Amino acid sequence: MLVLCGCGGDEEKCAFIPSPEKKATLQFIALSDSLPAIASKQELVNLLTRNPVLRDYFFRRNDYPNDSVFINELYRRFTNPYFDTLLLEVKRVFGNEQELKNEFELAYTNLLYYYPDATVPKVITAISGLDTDMVVTDSLIIIGLDFYLGKGARYKPNMYEYLLRQYTPHNIVPSVMLLNGISTTYNNTDPSDKTILADMVAYGKSFYFAKHMLPCVPDSIFIWYSQEEMKGARENQDLIWYRLLEDQVLYSTSHLVKQRYLGDRPKTVEVGEKCPGRIAQWVGWEIVKSYMRAHPQTTLQELMQLSNADKLFKESKYKPVKR
Repeated sequence: MLVLCGCGGDEEKCAFIPSPEKKATLQFIALSDSLPAIASKQELVNLLTRNPVLRDYFFRRNDYPNDSVFINELYRRFTNPYFDTLLLEVKRVFGNEQELKNEFELAYTNLLYYYPDATVPKVITAISGLDTDMVVTDSLIIIGLDFYLGKGARYKPNMYEYLLRQYTPHNIVPSVMLLNGISTTYNNTDPSDKTILADMVAYGKSFYFAKHMLPCVPDSIFIWYSQEEMKGARENQDLIWYRLLEDQVLYSTSHLVKQRYLGDRPKTVEVGEKCPGRIAQWVGWEIVKSYMRAHPQTTLQELMQLSNADKLFKESKYKPVKR
């Protein structure tokens, strides 16, 4: 049904670009060099003792039966010759990591513009040996840079190609902002509403939120679509919408239907052989955009507090048209 090709027409448009009075002060700690430089098990113990969150959440200490097994496994990993090659790859892609730090500072500076009382987390970068991609909390972010080396990487995470597309350097900060946007810290939802529409709107709000933290990042980066898929979705949104209505998706609470339309899949074959996965998330984003066009006085903060998904949908006056 869907022919997805070409480059999205309004793909590169920026959202509102604020002029913050307060710049985020970001504590950025690069540990990428530290792990390959470990020369003894005691040095490893000392480093992990100084960084307990790195130990417990990034390297998942509780997955191991005891401290001895844990330290021996990590020491074996970090002293493997391939780990030096992995560090060289990280250096090739990220350099001194200043660009990554700058993007984090931009995103959190914009977050403070909308939410002056927000917490600016500490950011730690490290190399996990392709074991962990990221850990995100309100106060701490840990990034496994070796997961985000992109297409030219010598070593890649062991996963399907359609999932690998999100693991590029340009996806790191947008992914963190999406996790912020979907969290209950910012995104007010109704836990009793189990419909797919409720999930669509929650995702839509998170995309809208993240786009305002990084206003000029292309939409495709947030949704993990290719530009061809973005163009196809826009040009065929009337057909996508028809299929969602025809299959009675919006008010379904079926886990299976949710997986078909919201879950990570290479394609949403129920819509068309070339329709990308998570298509209902994208439609949720379009609904939220439509709501904000219909209510131009609504602030981002007010939008994020709207918990009634059905009301938001009906007041959005969303009416997909073929572009």
